[in-house]
Amino acid sequence: MEGSSLQIVPYPHPTLRHKSKPVRRVDGELVRLVREMFGRMYEHNGIGLAANQVDLPLRLFIINLNAKPDEGEEFVFINPVLSKPKGNEESEEGCLSFPELYGPVTRPKLITVQAYNLRGEEVRMDLNGMLARAVQHEYDHLDGVVFVDRMAPTARAKVQPVLDEFELSLRTLRQTGVIPSDDVIASRLAQWEQRYA
Repeated sequence: MEGSSLQIVPYPHPTLRHKSKPVRRVDGELVRLVREMFGRMYEHNGIGLAANQVDLPLRLFIINLNAKPDEGEEFVFINPVLSKPKGNEESEEGCLSFPELYGPVTRPKLITVQAYNLRGEEVRMDLNGMLARAVQHEYDHLDGVVFVDRMAPTARAKVQPVLDEFELSLRTLRQTGVIPSDDVIASRLAQWEQRYA
């Protein structure tokens, strides 16, 4: 696990469906992994990234709405809890685990999030707009929910051919050994959980 280099896993990689475990400790290695997550996110022009998108089974995600390392504010949410949803709003979403795929998702307009940052301080924020949407999108990941699960049936049907291509592509990656078997993945996730959860 030491010195592991994080890669964004593509749908339908099994870790994307794994329900993440609460983080019980933050050490230098976890701080390094979070920095590396920001690096991967910026490389792909993303605004948010959940730990299980880089094959880590931990309840944490990061966000920077500017998608650039020297702009905007970097947020780290550890063991987040969402509450007080208000209103509804539909908007287009994408995801780094679903390259080039976008679709309409309806989510609450306003939300409250409570979480911890990397310094172990409790953070509480009332959110709206893009930040509220990004937090809800990343929070879903921690429960093994992906944005296409939230799309209306007609919108989901439109993107189904692309999802089928993702599945075919993952099968090929497994056959060539780029992505290991479910057993190997499960054992690795268990190691991370033992260390941090």
